[in-house]
Amino acid sequence: MFIDNVQILLASGNGGAGAVSFRREKHVPLGGPDGGDGGRGGAVYFLCDNNTHTLSHFKGKKELRAKNGENGLGRNKNGKKGEDLELIVPQGTQIFDARTNELLLDLTKIGERKLFLQGGKGGLGNTHFKNSTNQRPDYAQSGIKGEKKLVRLELKLIADVGLVGFPNVGKSTLISVVSNARPEIANYEFTTLTPKLGLVDVDEYHSFVMADIPGIIEGASEGKGLGIEFLKHIERTNFLLFVLDPLRELDLKEQFIALRKELRAFSKELYNRNFGIMISKMDSLNLGEEFKERILQNLSEFENYLLSLNNPQTFLMQISSLEKIGLKELKFKLLEELKKDDKANNETR
Repeated sequence: MFIDNVQILLASGNGGAGAVSFRREKHVPLGGPDGGDGGRGGAVYFLCDNNTHTLSHFKGKKELRAKNGENGLGRNKNGKKGEDLELIVPQGTQIFDARTNELLLDLTKIGERKLFLQGGKGGLGNTHFKNSTNQRPDYAQSGIKGEKKLVRLELKLIADVGLVGFPNVGKSTLISVVSNARPEIANYEFTTLTPKLGLVDVDEYHSFVMADIPGIIEGASEGKGLGIEFLKHIERTNFLLFVLDPLRELDLKEQFIALRKELRAFSKELYNRNFGIMISKMDSLNLGEEFKERILQNLSEFENYLLSLNNPQTFLMQISSLEKIGLKELKFKLLEELKKDDKANNETR
């Protein structure tokens, strides 16, 4: 099950109490205080790991706590430190304060381990309070309580290329033939119900990650359909690939305008991201003259429209995922755009 949003109460462990104890040993007539210190409470850590891709292991959990530190003992024996709580989360997980909505942590690097809540300090035993005027202190410190925080964990997938398009336009077929992803593919809308990541091998030395999200429909940015719930998963993509279907009821121009409108309503930053356009299902040209004429007319009108906008896209390609036409060229074109983006980012640093 794909879970990308959970709320949970996290707590670090309480510090153990210091001990009140006195030496009572044979042949030691002047035995003094020997109470040990309490152990520190366990801390809460987040670990960013690439072996998990969902927050589903937190489903149903309301509260998670690190262990408390143990109390100190006599003979100057300190209490054992409480066991830390380490929470393993996927790359791209953000931790928000559930009450203030403040972003507390953003885990984007594999292997990153962040201290989130420090455990409470253990109390001092009575041995620390002996002095010239008080040879027999009969008190010790209580341990300090740990920290608590109600948090919301949100997962935003990190990918190089994000696919954007209406339902059933060929996004899942594309990612299945160019990457190692194996999404469900069927001839009906909303077969993709959760985001999918796939590793695309371009050549022996280069690869990139592609993300497929559920199809966007008009009004997605207002909560319609499945798209709004997952639009956040392409917020972190470096490049967008619009997948348009020439056989859809909406023509190519109308699809493009509607998709751009939803992106702009959701995030202006996402709207301004560099993008390319892929016309899918070009194998449909073989279905007969009527289909061919309709597709070519649709394509010609769309190209003229883009020309009137000074071609905002970086490329426009015609692809058939089923017949594997243009896929190699598409992969190299996407890699080229990603390299440009990397170079631009390095120059601005």
